[in-house]
Amino acid sequence: MIRKEAQERIEKLRGLITEYRHGRLTLDKPLISEEVEDSLKKELFDLEQEFPDLITPDSPTQRVGGKPLESFKKIKHPRPMLSLNDVFSYEDLKDWTERLGRLVKGVIKEGFYAELKIDGLAIELIYKNGILESGSTRGDGLIGEDITLNLKTIEAIPLKLSGKAPEELAVRGEVFINKKEFEKLNRELKKKDQKIYANPRNFAAGSLRQLNSKTTASRKLNSFAYSLVTDLGQKTHEEEHLILEKFGFQVNSHNKFVKNLDEVQEFRDYWGKNRDKLDYEIDGIVITVNDENVFGKLGVVGKSPRGAVAYKFSPKEATTKIKDITISVGRTGVLTPIAILEPVGVGGVIVSRATLHNEDEIGRLGIKIGDTVVVGRAGDVIPNVIKVLKELRTGKEKEFHMPKKCPVCGNLVKRKEGEAAFRCTNKNCPAIKREAIYHFTGRNTMDIEGVGPKIIDSFMDAGLIKNAPDLYSLKKEDLMNLPRFAEKSAVNTIKAIQEKKNQSLDKFIFALGIRHVGEETAFDLAKKFGSIQKLADASLETLSKIPNIGLVVAKSVYDWFRNKYNQNLLNKFKKAGVKPKEFKITKAMTKFQGKTFVFTGSMETMTREDAQNKARSLGADVSSDISKNVDYVIAGYEPGSKYEKAKKLGVKIITEKEFLSMIE
Repeated sequence: MIRKEAQERIEKLRGLITEYRHGRLTLDKPLISEEVEDSLKKELFDLEQEFPDLITPDSPTQRVGGKPLESFKKIKHPRPMLSLNDVFSYEDLKDWTERLGRLVKGVIKEGFYAELKIDGLAIELIYKNGILESGSTRGDGLIGEDITLNLKTIEAIPLKLSGKAPEELAVRGEVFINKKEFEKLNRELKKKDQKIYANPRNFAAGSLRQLNSKTTASRKLNSFAYSLVTDLGQKTHEEEHLILEKFGFQVNSHNKFVKNLDEVQEFRDYWGKNRDKLDYEIDGIVITVNDENVFGKLGVVGKSPRGAVAYKFSPKEATTKIKDITISVGRTGVLTPIAILEPVGVGGVIVSRATLHNEDEIGRLGIKIGDTVVVGRAGDVIPNVIKVLKELRTGKEKEFHMPKKCPVCGNLVKRKEGEAAFRCTNKNCPAIKREAIYHFTGRNTMDIEGVGPKIIDSFMDAGLIKNAPDLYSLKKEDLMNLPRFAEKSAVNTIKAIQEKKNQSLDKFIFALGIRHVGEETAFDLAKKFGSIQKLADASLETLSKIPNIGLVVAKSVYDWFRNKYNQNLLNKFKKAGVKPKEFKITKAMTKFQGKTFVFTGSMETMTREDAQNKARSLGADVSSDISKNVDYVIAGYEPGSKYEKAKKLGVKIITEKEFLSMIE
């Protein structure tokens, strides 16, 4: 990026971040998720590092907190309360320590102190002769709001210090609310038709800013101390925590000394996976240079200490740019617009593509090529664009229009009345056939190991197969002349194909690619009919009476089995020896009959697909949507929006361990 473009981008980012921070910090009315704000702030920080002459005193990277509220008395901090810069990856962490190493030699030798980053509100406490005299918020970093009376209602904050106390002591910490208390109090506010809070941090902030301390007392806030401002001769940050504990402060027992960056990463990864076990919210860890002398020498950059950073967990939302929009042609001929993104980390993976679903969705969001967008992971898996940050537009963005012809075969594209999808009108479109075979061999369908899109492409390009049944006619010799195939790999591929001739009936039905038939519907059909022949012979009336299957799905299934091409396809499967196992209902299948399960997040002992299949095999319905009709939500590592929705609806949430115990 050239300097002029960087300057324009920096100015736009500063304006937008300032607007978001004002809403969140000063008005207690967040306009966007903190993850998105962090992502924008990180982009701004990186640009300012690249062009340091463009840093200005009023940049959000040089600010701390928000302006003090007018309704509270002001308190000046003995030392500025600084905010931390964020890092999001191990590479960011290495860059940070390398910068420190250029300033102070041997900075890493004394190790680091790792702390859980509590999602709460920062406070400062001043004690005179061991008695709490005042307590304040961070405010703008120099001057905070006097909330002493409210802080006195928090039992974790000592009103009198233990042991021999110095004449004056300044301590900093975090005020937060436990998850259960947050949910309980939000329910009570809702019953009274009062404002409910979006997250525990906002709740803690709103509670501390009550003019009536009785209201604050009723909300059962908690607090951890994390910093000793007064110099009592402490040599390390770890020692600070030990001193604070002796004075009677509550310090986080999970915080620990770590020797190097590998141990930092290990600490961060552990709590990234296990944060749901805590009864309070954390959004990352804080890493501080342990040696107090070295920490002091490193000084401050802007309004952040150089010697400490917040290592955030992988966000469920992040900002990035749309570089282009391409079209994917699916197995049913549907044209799906795909956003090509500047790579960004979301939910633990690097995302470079996101579905835009259809033309209506592009219109609803107002997406243009070149836009800065908020990206999330729908259903915890599929990346999608959530919002366009139109304030960051430069005027160079381009409109996108759906093509009039299929980008694969060149035939006309049509949109049926009442449908959002555009479809290729050519039933023999190569993309449709390829996608159908990709789907057929996939992990959730026939699960043919090693036969992915690239291998299928090579089979089709060589004229070896035209449809899925042709796979079962392949011989070792057919593959030997193809790129990447030697005798051993050819033998293994043929073996993998032949081994899946007797896949389960529900997986075979799903593999056929019948429109509107997903995994759950395929399972319901297998359970109802038991064999592919009985399903093929089923009447429309019989199909439409199956629970969870409406008339639209029933007609789609009925029509598929009466289509001549599909009938020939089934005959080819039969001749090739493909015989899916007949579905038999066992006693075990009634264990969870009538119960609906939803899975979210990553499982540790099995894949989420395996967990879903296990639940189905025991009679449960597995849904992808959260509603009051759901009986259990199984929450794995880094659960997504379903988890939050389940909490709001009061749906029972269980861990993977509890789920395994149930199925045993």
